[in-house]
Parts: sequence; structure tokens; C-alpha cells
Amino acid sequence: MSEPQHPEVVRIARDLIRIDTSNYGGGRANGEREAAEYVGAHLEGLELETAYYEPIPRRTNVMARVPGRDPDKPALVVHGHLDVVPAMAEDWTVDPFAGEVRDGMLWGRGAVDMKNMDAMILTAVGDILRAGEQPERDLVLAFFADEENGGVEGSALVVKERPEWFAGATEAISEVGGYSITVDERRAYLLQVGEKALIWIRLVAKGRAGHGSRLHEDNAVVRLAEAVAAIGRTRWPIRLTPTTRALLQGLSDLTGRSTDDPDELAAASGPAEAFLRSTFRTTANPTALSAGYKHNVIPERAEALIDVRVIPGTEDDVLAELQRIVGDDIVIETVVRDIGMETPFEGELVEAMVGALGRHDPGVPVIPYLLGAGTDNKALTTLGITGYGFAPLRLPADLDFTGMFHGVDERVPVESLVFGQQVLADLLRSY
Repeated sequence: MSEPQHPEVVRIARDLIRIDTSNYGGGRANGEREAAEYVGAHLEGLELETAYYEPIPRRTNVMARVPGRDPDKPALVVHGHLDVVPAMAEDWTVDPFAGEVRDGMLWGRGAVDMKNMDAMILTAVGDILRAGEQPERDLVLAFFADEENGGVEGSALVVKERPEWFAGATEAISEVGGYSITVDERRAYLLQVGEKALIWIRLVAKGRAGHGSRLHEDNAVVRLAEAVAAIGRTRWPIRLTPTTRALLQGLSDLTGRSTDDPDELAAASGPAEAFLRSTFRTTANPTALSAGYKHNVIPERAEALIDVRVIPGTEDDVLAELQRIVGDDIVIETVVRDIGMETPFEGELVEAMVGALGRHDPGVPVIPYLLGAGTDNKALTTLGITGYGFAPLRLPADLDFTGMFHGVDERVPVESLVFGQQVLADLLRSY
């Protein structure tokens, strides 16, 4: 039996989900080559010239440049990543790599992060070119590898080794922005104008190896467990930035509430509450533990991975505080460290993004926010390119969209993908 006919944006997102590009981190990944070749074939079908860069076997990046009507305007980078975090199939309602459409939703790993946006980019550009039109300015379409590992084997290498891909570009748009939330039963859109800094650290505890049956007070596992628990229990203080203050003002305007408690205002945003609260403070979450090799052997070494996301400008202070929390017996190794950034909620591109949303969802406010995570926009800043999060999606009020980033049963409404394709095409035609 043939599959039902879905809109092109859904078909492309589905096809990409079915290419398992799981990225386990630390250089362990299935690789993005097949996904990059799929994207490249689609771009070539639009009569665009593609370029590939594979600095590490199977870690493939692909780009194409779309000529604009006004070559004197700076180019705009429109980018996505092709890798996804792994998924444990037994935890899911559906096969995470089947790309199943059910109940008006596209399900699968990457439906939210971020093969949805990859498909929206391809179809929005396709709408323009197939109509015999051009975007207002040159577009650099880039699809990166390894974003889920901080981009160290993807965008970080591309901007270093292929800077000519981005010649003449000054701004960029990508994931985790432009989507709707519901605040006290009123819809609003979040436009991402900044990102927290990223610091991935490894805790290392050492002790004395020995037999598991003995009285043993120099146990690396115990020492590590105490350090991990101490970090996990730490509640970091609120530190507002210009962007988070603007977000709070927008939430206050929507709710009519006047309060000095940012968490109280964030609570009005329903399922997005935890996502927004993370932007007000540093977060440090233990994510992996490693120790031992046999039940009756006390190991000499134990390790833990901690995902630290930091308010821009406070990185060194946070690392010093983490060392104080775990104590001098624990070694802190920095695995990946990347910048934070923040851009004013103003300018022609911001106005164009707000305008495009307004034309397709009139009267709905757009509020700036600081992303608690990170994107490949960090790498592009090294080339002087200012990045924003704009993957426009009009979402149901009861859908915990932000909770599905790296979560179980990741899914996105079909009609939201079509909406995003239309808004994005509108923006690229007019800006």
C-alpha cells in the first residue's frame, strides 16, 4: 500500500528523519553523508550549484548559494544541522526513525531538532525558485554536521576551512526561534536573539583500587557521586540580561501581572515554563556517569559529564564556583567551551521576521528571548555574522514543543510545518 500524499515539506522532513544521523558525541556518530547527499540532490534539482565539505569521513556539510535580486545587499545565511541526538526506540511510542505521520503530527527524531527546519528551508527556497522569482538578497544555504556535539566536527571546521562559502554575509537565521507559545491563553512568538555560553565539563575522581568486599574509605565512585549530587542540588541565582528583561516585560504585558519574580511570570507560559526559566540563570546538569568494570572491584577512577550553560560573560566565575562546589579532590576537565552571545531586538532583519509572522498570524506579539542552549550561529560569529533563531511554527497551546528537544516521542504538527514554510518563503522574498 502506498503512503498517503503529504505536503512537500512533510515529505522532505520525513525522508530526513528516516536517515539515521545519530550523533553520540566525542567523535562517535553515524555520520551525515547520506542526509547531506539527499539535501544536495534537492538543491541541484532546483538548479543550484552545491559544494560539499567532509573534513572527517562521513561528517558531511553541504551548501548552495541562491542569487538575489539586489547583489549589493549583504547575503543572508540560512542554515540547519543534519545530525540528531540518539533515540532509545524502546522508550518511544513509534519507531523514532520511521518518519511516521499520525494524528496530524510528523513523529521521529529530528521532527523538532531540526530536520523540520531543514525541510522548511528547502521548500521555502523551492517555492521562490519554482515561481521564477529570486530572493531579495543572496542566500547562503548551509547544512552542517555535528551540531549536537557542539559543532566541533561540523560548523567550527567549516568556518575555518571554507570561509568563502559565507562571503558577503552579515546575518544568519537558524533553529529554536520563531515558534509560538501560549501565555495565559494568548499566543505569542519567541524570537531568539541570543544564546547562553556552552561549557561541557568532565568530573574526574580518583581513589584506591581494591576488592569490593573490603572496608574501603578511598572510593572514587563515592567521591564522584558526592560531587555529582552537589552540582545537581545547586540552585544558581537569577542573572538577567537585556534580552531576558525584555522577555519578562513581554510576558508581563501579555498577562497583566506585575511581579519581581521572573519564575512566576514564566509559569504563565504553560509547557514552555521550564525552557524559559533556564534562560534566567546558569544551569549545570549531570548527564553521564562512568566507573568500574566488575561488580567486586573498586575502581581507581570514576568520571561524570556535566552540561553547563552559562549566562554570557560569567563563564570563568561559573567554573570557579563549580570547583568550589565539588572540592579540590575532584578534577574538572573542560571538554567543549563555546561563546555566549546576545543581540539587540532591533534592526531590519528583526523587523522583517516580525513582519513575516504578522502577515501570517496577524495581531500576535513577538517577544525576544535568550536561548538556554546553543546553535551553529556560535561558529558563524567568528566570521562576523550575527545569528538569530527563526524557525517559524504556529503550535497548539497544549503541545509541549520545547520539552521535545532531545526528548521522547518528538513530533511536530503537519500544519505547523506548512505554516513555517510559508512564513520563511515570505521572509526570504522580502528581506
